[in-house]
Amino acid sequence: MKKIAFLFIFTWGIIVTAQVAAHRFVYEMTYKPKKGSDSLDRELMVLDISPNKSIYQDYTKVEQDSIYQERFEKMRKSGIFDPDFSKNMKSPKISYVIHKHYPSMKVQYIEMIMSVEKASYISYSEELKFNWKIDSEQTKIGDYRVQKATTEFGGRRWTAWFSTDFPFQDGPYKFNGLPGLIIKIEDEGKNYSWVLQANKKLSDYQEQTYIEKFFIKNAVPKDLPKEKFYKIFNAYKKDPFGALRSYITPEILNRKLPGTNKSFGDMIKDQDKMLRKLYSIDNPIELF
Repeated sequence: MKKIAFLFIFTWGIIVTAQVAAHRFVYEMTYKPKKGSDSLDRELMVLDISPNKSIYQDYTKVEQDSIYQERFEKMRKSGIFDPDFSKNMKSPKISYVIHKHYPSMKVQYIEMIMSVEKASYISYSEELKFNWKIDSEQTKIGDYRVQKATTEFGGRRWTAWFSTDFPFQDGPYKFNGLPGLIIKIEDEGKNYSWVLQANKKLSDYQEQTYIEKFFIKNAVPKDLPKEKFYKIFNAYKKDPFGALRSYITPEILNRKLPGTNKSFGDMIKDQDKMLRKLYSIDNPIELF
C-alpha cells in the first residue's frame, strides 16, 4: 500500500534509462485550453534530442527533478512522510510524452494510467508523413535565421519557421520532416503556438528522471491501436481512481499518512482533483 500511496503523488512520463550526449530545446507553448475561448495558457515544453530518438514533454518534469530527489531522499532516510513534500512545486499541465524514433521518425504517443497494483503506460504509434510546402520567405526569430513552411495536420493549417542552424529534422509535439529544426510553429486560428526559448547541449543526459527511476524503472508502454488507446484513456480520464476504488477499504481511507494528520483518503481526493484538472483541456491539438 505504501508503494501505491507514493505512486499517487506523481504523474510523470515514461522514458528508457540511458546516459548519453543530447541537445535540449525548450519551447514556450501558448494555447487555448477551451474551445471557443480567447483565454490563453502558457507552458514550457522540452524537446530532448539524442542519437536514437527525441523526447517531448512538459518541462516541469525535468526542471524540478533535482529538487524532488533531494526532498524524497531526505524523507526516505528519515522514514517520515513530509506533508510539505510537494509544497511550492509546480504540477505539470501536460500529461503526455512523445517519442520520435530515429531514423524512421516513428511517433509514439504515451500516457500514464493507474491500475490496481501500479502505474502503467499505454501508447499508440504512427508513421507520419507531413506534406510540407516550403516557401522562399525568410526572416529572423531571436538569434536564428528561419524559413517558412506550411502544412495541414490534425484538421488545422500550420505555419512553421525552421532553421538549418541545427541539423535536426525535428520539432515540438509530433512535427518533423523539415530540413532543419522547427523554431516556431502555430495553427491558423492561433489555438496552439510553439516558439523556441532556449537550447543547450547535455553531456550527461539521462532519459529517465530520478522519480521515474525510483518508482517506475524500466516500464515499457503497452502499444495499442490508436482507436483502442483513446477508448481506454478517455474512460480513465472520467474516473482516474475507478480501478482502485473497490480495493480501497474504509480502514485504508482513514489510515493516517506517516508523520501527518492527513489520511490516505485525503491524499486520494487531492490526487483525483489534480488529475481531473490535468485532463481538463477540451481543445485538442488534433481535431481528428
